[in-house]
Formats: sequence, C-alpha cells, structure tokens
Amino acid sequence: MSEIHPADLAGILEELDPEQRVSVFRELETSHASDTLEEIDPSVQRVILAALPIELIAQLINEMTPGQAADLLAVLPSSESKPILELLNKENAVKIESILEKHEEKILNYATTYFLRFPPDITVQQAHELYRKNASISDVVMYMYVVDKSGKLLGVIDIRELMKASDDEVLKNIMVDIVAALTPSSTLREASAMFTRYSFRAIPVVDEANKILGVVTYRDMMNLKHRYLE
Repeated sequence: MSEIHPADLAGILEELDPEQRVSVFRELETSHASDTLEEIDPSVQRVILAALPIELIAQLINEMTPGQAADLLAVLPSSESKPILELLNKENAVKIESILEKHEEKILNYATTYFLRFPPDITVQQAHELYRKNASISDVVMYMYVVDKSGKLLGVIDIRELMKASDDEVLKNIMVDIVAALTPSSTLREASAMFTRYSFRAIPVVDEANKILGVVTYRDMMNLKHRYLE
C-alpha cells in the first residue's frame, strides 16, 4: 500500500465497508495516511476520524499545512475538533482556528451580481444574441439563469446545452428547473461542501422568495481557499 498514490488509495478506501476502511487506514505510515486522508470524500473522512483516537488524528494533522488541517477539521463538529486542536502545536492551532473561523463567513459577501439572467419565454436564438452582447461584462458565463420579472429564479441553462438546442426552442423548455442554491446565511464551509458534492462551476444565492441575489463561482471559492492556507 505504501506505493499506491494517495488519490488512488483514497478511491479504494471509499469503496470498502467502514470496518475494512478503518482497518486498512490504520496500517498506513503516518505521512502516507495523512496525504490519503486529504484526498478522501468528506463524508468518508468523518467515518474514519470517528474511529481513530484523537492522539492519532493530531499526528496526522501535524503532517498537514494549516489550510489542509482546517479543511479536515471542518467536517467535524466543534465539540470534536477542539480537543484535537489542544494537542497540536500552539502556533499551528492558532492558524487552523483562524481558518476555521473564516469558513463561517457568509457566502453572500463573495457572490457576484454580474451574471447572465434571461426571461423564460425568449428563444434560443434570442438568447444567443443576448449572450454575445452581455458575456463580456459578466463574471459568470458558463450558466444562464432564467428568471421572471421579479427576479425569481426559475431555472438554469448550461452554455453547452444552449449551444445544442434548436434556435426556435424557448428557454423554459430547455432549462433545468430544480436548482441547487445557497442562501444569504450560507457559510463558506457550506458553499465549499456544495461545490464538492455537485461539481458545479457556479452556484446561485437566493432569498426566501427564491429571488436570485448573486452567484458564487468555483474559481473564486478555490482562490479564497488558497488564500487561507497559511
């Protein structure tokens, strides 16, 4: 196992049942185990961490950068992460706690209002014309958001689907009307988890009336994450 790349080993562990997964993981050398843990899906990370003594978790975290450690501890409730932090080097613990606090910042602060929004009854041909006119001043160009006159989000269209659709088709017939979205109270941590789960390139933020308030891009989330690493 020591010769298996951490990303490949993570994939293998995710396919095992919980008992086998933990048994195999505990056989890994500390540095290899730490690198592998970073690659594992957050839902599986929680299962593995729950089965490990906090002293071992602290050893694994000591092999990580503060940013990587914060990403790992973010999957745990604060009641479980605090005892682990107490076992770490004080300087590292302070950095990690600072990053975890940033994970709780509200996502709306990082949403752009420069995105493409189209009414539901225009044709694909009309949408193409509007796209060419407005894409250069938009931060989000991979998705088009279909909204009514009040700004309520009705659906979303991937640019690739727009390109494949017939010119005379109307947008409401090709849009996806079940849209995963964040709310103004969603945190950076919650947004990161949604990006990880769905592999979207952008996610809208909507209010209680489903009115679209802005859009968060995956690129911007990754830039934020890297800025928090040290």
